[in-house]
Amino acid sequence: MASANVEVVVVGAGAAGIAAARRLHDAGVSCLLVEARPRLGGRALTFIDESGFALDLGCGWLHSANRNSWCDIAKAQGASIDKSLPAWMRPSLEFGFSRAEQDEFGEAMGSFFARLEHVAQNQTDVPSSAALEPGCRWNGLINAVSTYISGAEWDQVSAKDFDRYADSGVNWRVVEGLGTVIRNYGAGLPVTLSCRVIGIDHRGKRLRVETEKGAIAADQVIIAVPTSLLAREQLAFTPGLPEKIEAAQGLPLGLDDKLFMALDRADEFDADVRLFGHTDRAATGAYQFRPLGRPQIEAYFGGELAAELEAGGDGAFFDFAVSELTGLLGSDFRYRVKPIEIHRWGLDPFSRGSYSYALPGFADCRQALAEPVDDRLFFAGEACSVGDFSTAHGAWQTGVTAADQVLAARKNAARILSASV
Repeated sequence: MASANVEVVVVGAGAAGIAAARRLHDAGVSCLLVEARPRLGGRALTFIDESGFALDLGCGWLHSANRNSWCDIAKAQGASIDKSLPAWMRPSLEFGFSRAEQDEFGEAMGSFFARLEHVAQNQTDVPSSAALEPGCRWNGLINAVSTYISGAEWDQVSAKDFDRYADSGVNWRVVEGLGTVIRNYGAGLPVTLSCRVIGIDHRGKRLRVETEKGAIAADQVIIAVPTSLLAREQLAFTPGLPEKIEAAQGLPLGLDDKLFMALDRADEFDADVRLFGHTDRAATGAYQFRPLGRPQIEAYFGGELAAELEAGGDGAFFDFAVSELTGLLGSDFRYRVKPIEIHRWGLDPFSRGSYSYALPGFADCRQALAEPVDDRLFFAGEACSVGDFSTAHGAWQTGVTAADQVLAARKNAARILSASV
């Protein structure tokens, strides 16, 4: 252990945990970042392929980039930010999806979101699927879009929670990888890697953080781990915190996996264009050709389809992608692609999913999860963000907020101690 006695322990070295630890460290507070993985970054993971391209297997987009703190951090690190229009804001390739059909789908999608905004104002929180128009030919593809956005189909997603998401519509990318930027932001922080936290005992005057490498005594702890782990009580609290467990269970992690494939004769396609495998079902991949102009295809799989493919192993993703692509582009297309890398987030023992969504009826769980306990236990992570959940910048903000809450609590305790002397 780097230390068995610190002022603050931060559990989890993803975007939120790193942001919290950076804030505390810069404020001169003795803190220790404890991470179960052998690396920093959590659900931010950049893989460098044999051609030297940085591939974000986890979060990769600077959503709401005009107010995203990672943009300034990336610039300070000397990273390159690409401001090209994302594929989902461009016309799709017309293989099996004519321009007229795309226009019709776009209108149906817009009408769906308008209805969703309306049903979200109801007193009762309902599934987002309540906004689907019965019999609409595009309901399957609209449902597929939900799996890319939330990692789950619309019937699983709270309408109220989804409506609270605040998106400026500005989306950029980091050429060197967002995962690289997040990892680098943790450089120089006191950290213990490959060290799973088993439990936190908050009965005594000081907190006792039990880890696989021994116990740590601390004044405060920031918990910045995925809701999936809290919901399964893989991190135990003594005494128990049933309200936190319930909040975490209302905020499960959806599932989105990205498969990168090398593409031969890539110049045949424009950069950053998209193709849906099917347009009549939710169980389909979305294929981005030449992301950042590279000779690759970035394939997205979400929701129930991603879970099914994960069970089949890495190869199942490539086989599914080839089946869909050859169905649209001809049987010879299989010889033009080969798999590069994928990470199965649902089977990752330290995440068990990609990012949070709220179940219908659980829209207020984010506030409940974020609420501090006795000015000693603080919570952070994208699931704690009411308006920027499922994003790296939402995670960053909650980490900073938790750190500021710690600083305020410490200042208040010092003031009380001084007044009693």
